[in-house]
Amino acid sequence: MINVTKAYLPDIDQYYQLIKRAWDKSWLTNNGELESRLKEFLGVKHLYFCSNGTIALQIAIKALGIKGEVITTPFSYVATTNALLWEGCTPVFVDIDPDTFCIDPDKIEASINSETTAILATHVYGYPCNIEKIELIARKYKLKLIYDGAHAFGSQFSGRSLLSFGNITTCSFHATKLFHTAEGGCIITNNDETAEQIRLIRQFGHHYDEYHRPGINGKNSELHAAMGLCILDDLDKILEDRKRATQSYSSLLEGTQLTRKLVGLTSFEYNYAYYPVLFESEEQLLNAVQRLNNDKIYPRRYFYPSLNTLPFINYTRCSVSEDIASRVLCLPLFYGIDESDINRICRHLKMSL
Repeated sequence: MINVTKAYLPDIDQYYQLIKRAWDKSWLTNNGELESRLKEFLGVKHLYFCSNGTIALQIAIKALGIKGEVITTPFSYVATTNALLWEGCTPVFVDIDPDTFCIDPDKIEASINSETTAILATHVYGYPCNIEKIELIARKYKLKLIYDGAHAFGSQFSGRSLLSFGNITTCSFHATKLFHTAEGGCIITNNDETAEQIRLIRQFGHHYDEYHRPGINGKNSELHAAMGLCILDDLDKILEDRKRATQSYSSLLEGTQLTRKLVGLTSFEYNYAYYPVLFESEEQLLNAVQRLNNDKIYPRRYFYPSLNTLPFINYTRCSVSEDIASRVLCLPLFYGIDESDINRICRHLKMSL
């Protein structure tokens, strides 16, 4: 069976040695080596390790005092929208760029009104939003800016980590991600005042015996941090192997309608997080999925459905996102995927066209 992803697991002896350090101290809460290592690796000032990527988004919204309407993308995982709803905000969906699948900056300003307080944009599949245009809009209208960077660990833009932009960027360290801590996430900011609010909110709103604001338990554990430290040591080989698999897919699918060439992306270094293909129709996609499933190969319709169509959302038409969501499929991509399996997958895809 070949799933769309497979969690990378480091050397168990290396993991055991790190776990033993925590065991010997009987100290299982975080704030330590992983955060320091990640700040250095990503080149950011403040980074807080969290229990998951969704709580990271919720804390980010709270830390920036965001209320009212928030402009966001309909093409993301449901957690992006759920975090806004959970924090009492109103998502305002702006359609996506058909080339990058990220929010279309040229459509943002038309949705800004007196109730708009922020923009929450997603770097889709690890590819960057149009950062320059979005940040100009945020400054012009004095809006807070959060990037959902769940897919963006390891991607760089203009020589900087893609996680270093905006007022805050959040990331997911779920087991399916190329860098993971089994379960977890993080919040990144370069602003000292924002960092202090994040720190307080993540630990119940208090510092020692002084309570400063309402908070939540968004911390993670040493057991998860140990996994992250091991995987960080192996990250170069993980990225290289995912690049190898990506190049194999592109070579085997060359000349078909499924290959995607992103335009307008300069000064960008990709992390090879996903391999999406776009079919001519949903019918064609479903035919391909059936062929693959019959051979115990399980890709994923990611993202599907377009979030503006969720049953608990007031529908706003986003024709590009709805169209892309109906036709896009992410192929199996993970460390160690065999070349023969990539060949099998591509044969099925070609036969379904």
